[in-house]
Parts: sequence; structure tokens; C-alpha cells
Amino acid sequence: MEYSILGKTGLKISRMGFGGIPIQRIDEEGTKALMHQLLDAGVNYIDTARGYTVSEQYLGYALEGIRDKFVLATKSMSRTKEAMAADIEISLRNLRTDYIDLYQVHNPSMEQLDMLTAKDGALEALLEAKDGGKIGHIGLTAHSAAVFERALELDWVETIMFPYNIVENQGEELIHRCREKNIGFVAMKPLAGGAIEDASLALRYVCGNQDVTVVIPGMADPAELTENISACSDTSDFTEEEKQAFEKVREQLGTNFCRRCNYCAPCTMGINIPSVFLFAGYLERYNLEEWARDRYGCLSAKASDCVQCGECEPRCPYHLPIREMMKKCAEEFGE
Repeated sequence: MEYSILGKTGLKISRMGFGGIPIQRIDEEGTKALMHQLLDAGVNYIDTARGYTVSEQYLGYALEGIRDKFVLATKSMSRTKEAMAADIEISLRNLRTDYIDLYQVHNPSMEQLDMLTAKDGALEALLEAKDGGKIGHIGLTAHSAAVFERALELDWVETIMFPYNIVENQGEELIHRCREKNIGFVAMKPLAGGAIEDASLALRYVCGNQDVTVVIPGMADPAELTENISACSDTSDFTEEEKQAFEKVREQLGTNFCRRCNYCAPCTMGINIPSVFLFAGYLERYNLEEWARDRYGCLSAKASDCVQCGECEPRCPYHLPIREMMKKCAEEFGE
């Protein structure tokens, strides 16, 4: 297993980590078996979140007795000091630990960045928890390139997580800036939310970028783990066949895949178009229907609110048929 330093945190971590979303569909014992397999393989970075229902809980059970062998990261969508402080305590209890190596602000908007850094914002709770030894480092996750770019200028941000894969490579310049500024970069969605079927090909692509500190494929099965470790451990140059395969994936997904660049905004009806497509991806490909529907249900405007005005489509740099995609999402979610 290849190892790297997670930016200014100074933490030595495996180049491939463990994404904790899919373990929602197994159980505590299955998670425990996976954690011991990770340990045997030299994988020491684990990512989860308060929002991943039972993920923290399962990991807390699974890591008993081996907690000190891992760098543990979680995240919260709380934006106020009070709510973030409460979430940190819940995470500590769920994970059955007295410290969390990396606590991340989970996917804030530009407006929420201002909120969490203001007086009584979430950052105050994070800094107090860091001073108190409850968390080691502070990071941020994003789906928006604008938030990513702004996060690069925030001195408290030690790591940034952002989607990066064969079809979502719009953040490559920002990822390179992470390395220049010694900010650890965590690549999420390496399989584009399950849209890329060849996991080995997808992980080879991500790990081929030396600006990526760690990639965190989601796994719930020992066979997936074995395959992913093999792909991430292969440091050879891309073959011509692989390069052609990358292009083929782009051709297949390029006509109907949202990269979450948000150029389609603003929607006249207030729909968060990338979020609708993101949750639809979980519904269709991750076998997490209940979780996807719950997240979708929290959106203030749904796909069914689309009036088919079409103003978003000319703004999409990938020429997606957004109106038709919205119709499909409305049908799938029933609203």
C-alpha cells in the first residue's frame, strides 16, 4: 500500500481510504469484518459522516480494540456553534472514541460558509473541540467548484474533499492548488456515484493524479475491497488501452451525467438542480433508496416544481437535457 501525508495535518495515511456510505446496507458484524480486512491490507483512512444514518455507529462497533490503527474522519452539516458542538459529541459517542482525527464541514454553500464562520457559527465549536483534544484537524467537503476555490483561501481548512473521477475532472486545477498550498485533497465519488461500472479503471484514473492525497471508494463487500486495493496499488503508467477506455466512459456518460459545476443556476423555480441529480444517482445506483429519498425530501424545491422553462440548459457546458432529466427524477421520487 502506498502512503502519503494528508497536507498540513501531517497525518500519514494510505493512498486508498474507506468510504463509509455503503455500509448502511450491511450490519455491524459485516462492518467489523471489513475493518479487520482493511487493517490487514494496510488501509488506515476511514471516512464517514453524521448524515450517513448508522455508518458512524457501525464503525464505532467495528473499530473497538483497533481504533488507534486508523485515521478517522467524519463530518457534519451543522452550521451553528450549538448544533456543531452537539454533532461532535454524538460522533464521539457513535464512534466509541475520545478523539476524531479529522472533522469536516459537510458541503456548505457559499452563503453557509459565511454563516459558519460568523459569530456563534460552527467554526467556533470546531476550534474549541480542537483545542480540547476532541478533534485533531478541520476540513471541508464541497460539490461546488466555487466553494472549493473559496475554501483554498481559508486558513482553518486543512483538507478539502471534492468529487473527482473520469467524467468529473473539472476540479483538476483546484486539486493542484491544494497540493501547492499543502492542503490535503480527498477524492470522493471516484466511480461517479456508481455510474462508472469498471471500478479498477476508475480508481487507476484517480490514483494516477499525484495531486490526489487519498481516494475513498465506498465499499460494503470484501470482494470490492480486494479489487479496489489492487487497482490503487498499481502505480504503473496508463496503457493506451486504458486511455481509450477513459474516453469511452466519457462518451457513454457525457450526454447525461451532471458534473455538479452549478453553471445551470439559478433555477427560476429555486430548484437545486445538481442536488436533485446527486440524490437520483444514489437512488438508482447505490441501493440506498431510503437515504436518498430522505435527502431529496429535505430539498425546498423538487424536480416536480420544474416548469420546463429551459433557461438552465443553455448554461450547461455539457449540454445536458436537464428538462428531460428533471421529468425522470420527478417520476422516480414521486414528487
